[in-house]
Amino acid sequence: MPKWGKKYTESRKKVDVAEKPSISEAVQIAIDASYANFDETVDVAVRLGVDPRHADQMVRGTVVLPNGLGKEVKVLVFAKGEKEKEATDAGADFVGNDDLIEKIKEGWLDFDKAVATPDMMGSVGKIGRLLGPRGLMPNAKTGTVTFEIARAVEELKAGKIDFKVEKAGIVHVPMGKVSFGVDKIVQNASAFLETIIRLKPASSKGTYLKSIAISTTMGPGIKIDAASIKDLVK
Repeated sequence: MPKWGKKYTESRKKVDVAEKPSISEAVQIAIDASYANFDETVDVAVRLGVDPRHADQMVRGTVVLPNGLGKEVKVLVFAKGEKEKEATDAGADFVGNDDLIEKIKEGWLDFDKAVATPDMMGSVGKIGRLLGPRGLMPNAKTGTVTFEIARAVEELKAGKIDFKVEKAGIVHVPMGKVSFGVDKIVQNASAFLETIIRLKPASSKGTYLKSIAISTTMGPGIKIDAASIKDLVK
């Protein structure tokens, strides 16, 4: 049996597990139940009716959250020549090529996202074993391997997130901070869920959105009424 702390136990008392509220109600409950002495992150977990073991049922994508994530995103760009200036002008925190690759080889990883121009990927691939496990490897599928450097940097700074369904069919992503309030969290969740629905694989049969839950970093999960999602993303 799990052993919960006193604060978590008190927090759970604010959640009626027998009811499935609308998403806005669930966000309000999650915020009310938060108790940590820091600004907790509000997360959304979606269980999909897919089998990720089959390539045609893999769900992966990106979305720019309209209200961002409530945190500064440090963006690193691997580029040469004019693209270096473009990255700097767009607000990238670190810009370079071989110099940054050598620095990373030495153990430096003080950034949140990495972008690279296609002509840099041969060199960046050499540090893939360092970047990959940490989710920092630039990838064309998520728009981080591109010659449109300014756009990529601006989107990441604005709160662009990438997601991928896990083995159990679950997608888990942050939606912002408790301090955002209900409306901003719901707007972010709406943008994310619209994207998830749009990415439904043609081979997925039966119920696609099996369950959805909202939680804060330290707080309990609140399951949402699936019917409320249909109205939210119309």
